[in-house]
Amino acid sequence: MIRARLALLGIDLDQLPPGSAADPETGAPGRDTALASLRSFMRTTVLPLAGYRFGQDPRLAQQVAPPALYPSIMTAWNR
Repeated sequence: MIRARLALLGIDLDQLPPGSAADPETGAPGRDTALASLRSFMRTTVLPLAGYRFGQDPRLAQQVAPPALYPSIMTAWNR
C-alpha cells in the first residue's frame, strides 16, 4: 500500500540506496530504513487521525465552518 501510494504521488523509492545504510555523500536513508519509517508512521499516526471526529470534545466544537480567506464575503453569500 505504501509503495502504491508513493507511486501515485510520483515518488520512486528505487532511487534510494538499497538496504538500510544511508548514502554517505547525500545522507539519503536506505530503502529499508525509509520503508520502516513509513510503516511506523502508518501504524501510529494515520489510524488515530482517521478515527478522530469533530465535535466529540466541546472545546473543539466551537467552529462550525472551515476558515475562509475573506469571511465577510462568505457571510454575505451564505445568508
